[in-house]
Amino acid sequence: MEGAKQAIVVAGGQGKGNNLTQLSYPEGVVVDHLGTVYVADLGNDRIMRWSEGATQGSAIVGGNVHPLRGSSIDIHPNARWQQNGITVAGGNRQGNGINQLSFPYGLYVDDDQIIYVADESNHRIVEWKWGATSGQVVAGGNGKGSGDHQLSYPLDVIVDKERDSLIISDWWNRRVVRWLRQNGTSGETIISKIVCRGLAMDENGLLYVADAENDEVRRYRRGESQGIVVAGGNGRGNRRDQLNESQYVFVDRDHSVYVSDWRNNRVMKWREGAKQGIVVAGGQGYGNGLTQFSDPQGVVVDQLGTVYVADAGNDRIMRWSKEATQGSVIVGGNGQGKQSNQLNVPIGLSFDRDGNLYVVDAGNDRVQKFNIESNR
Repeated sequence: MEGAKQAIVVAGGQGKGNNLTQLSYPEGVVVDHLGTVYVADLGNDRIMRWSEGATQGSAIVGGNVHPLRGSSIDIHPNARWQQNGITVAGGNRQGNGINQLSFPYGLYVDDDQIIYVADESNHRIVEWKWGATSGQVVAGGNGKGSGDHQLSYPLDVIVDKERDSLIISDWWNRRVVRWLRQNGTSGETIISKIVCRGLAMDENGLLYVADAENDEVRRYRRGESQGIVVAGGNGRGNRRDQLNESQYVFVDRDHSVYVSDWRNNRVMKWREGAKQGIVVAGGQGYGNGLTQFSDPQGVVVDQLGTVYVADAGNDRIMRWSKEATQGSVIVGGNGQGKQSNQLNVPIGLSFDRDGNLYVVDAGNDRVQKFNIESNR
């Protein structure tokens, strides 16, 4: 106010982050005649509105969940990554300590490089902040079970920024659950009776779930319990309109669905509304050639349509350029092992906003980060 001796905080001020009380690299600001403040929250890809006197804001444009895990990242087709990974979660042998993991599966990396890991055999989701030597249990961790406060072999986790919550594939309990990200003590079942594997969400907040039992991917609007089939759903098989134990799923900005078709050793792309998919990686049988996979798991696609796949049985991460007939190894592929240039059953896969690659190295009970070396 004119003549004031000190300023007052009207938006943010709770540290850098993506909660509704926080901002990340705010830029432009506008105030209307009611004193409502509108802020371009650059780091969170959203426009925030703060009413006068409010203690938290609301996202009015953008800022929805963004577990696209890569499609917003501009990665050059010939980009290279350092071949020696850095352990950023776990890596202290198998166990249930807060500095340990036990055969982890899926992961999500947020804009602040906070890592959320589906710690499968510990029946919990663990959050690891950048540079931390131990994690924090943010869901489950109360023993294997089907209670609201428990998980049973969770296989994937994503973050719903809009509702500041975690969405978890609680596989053994045949359900998808939502846990509040801050101080959540129990979960809410949002989808039940489903053999769920991988999860994804588009910019409109629609949830995609890979159903391994019914060999399909379903899309759910908020509040729906049935959803609609957007990939597979035509029985188990290897035709272009079929899947054989769908594992992980990715959705791009055009709402095309990519799914790791595990037993067919391929990755399929289903355009929105398509009756059948197209093979975008693998599909040449089980093997270790550059045209093949051995148990494909995590899948990520960048802005150029390049497909990245965790080739679990071959202990490597593969890159398939758009319309390529064979892939290339970008990390791993040096035999199964625990050295920094080796992997042991890689499963989850993600990029951060800088193009650094994160891999859940399940057999080594760790998450490895491979820094991007050249993005040209």
